[in-house]
Amino acid sequence: MLEKEQILLIVYFTAIILFFAIFGIMFFVAFQRRKNKLLLERFKAQQRFEEELQNSKLEIQEQTLKNVSWELHDNIGQLLSTAVMQINILSTNLEPKIKESVQDIRSLVGDSLQEIRNLSKTLNHEVIQNIGLEKSIQVELDRFKKLNFLTPEFTVTGQEMAINPKNEIIIYRIIQEFFSNTIKHAEASSLVVKLAYTNYDLTITIQDDGVGYDMESVQANSGLLNMKSRATLVNATIDLISEPGKGVMLTMKYPFKEEDKV
Repeated sequence: MLEKEQILLIVYFTAIILFFAIFGIMFFVAFQRRKNKLLLERFKAQQRFEEELQNSKLEIQEQTLKNVSWELHDNIGQLLSTAVMQINILSTNLEPKIKESVQDIRSLVGDSLQEIRNLSKTLNHEVIQNIGLEKSIQVELDRFKKLNFLTPEFTVTGQEMAINPKNEIIIYRIIQEFFSNTIKHAEASSLVVKLAYTNYDLTITIQDDGVGYDMESVQANSGLLNMKSRATLVNATIDLISEPGKGVMLTMKYPFKEEDKV
């Protein structure tokens, strides 16, 4: 009888221990889930904050570029237009030799006026949205060619698909950032741009034949960070490949979304 009571007592204590063990495990699991949920919420909140901050910065930049575009087109453009008119009036009463030199000056001022108008188009996001991504890229490349910066090549494959205007301007600014780095630092003689459309995404490949750089030494480069942070906003991926003396190649893949198809 005593042995039976001992067995029951052991079973009883074992059951109690198992109960507390199971309760402890359940409590720990619930605690971890709650902790992970709070961490996830905090991460998402931080992510939303950073996205909003980045969006605000982009909006400020776009407004600044828009204002500069207006200034170039309306003020400086108007001054150059007036200068062309004055030169035309002046040249009517000049001797042939002097008139020829004045006409050269007029041609130079006229070219400057056209260049400013083209530049103002690439800065104003409303113009970019009106003429589209492909035309905007072509305008920029034509400007480089006209100014003898380098020899551009532009090809498009696949059926062009509409892109959400807000995303389109961000994609274009990424491309502009690469162009700017090429002009300023690459010492390149050629620039190849390719757009490849599929039903699911747009792949943009840009390559120059410039001096290139060591990938490890420029990871913190502000231009590179700007391109990657902007790409994140539109769920695009960016891959940059470069070696000293072998130029730079950018590959950006933008997945189409439902908002692009509306």
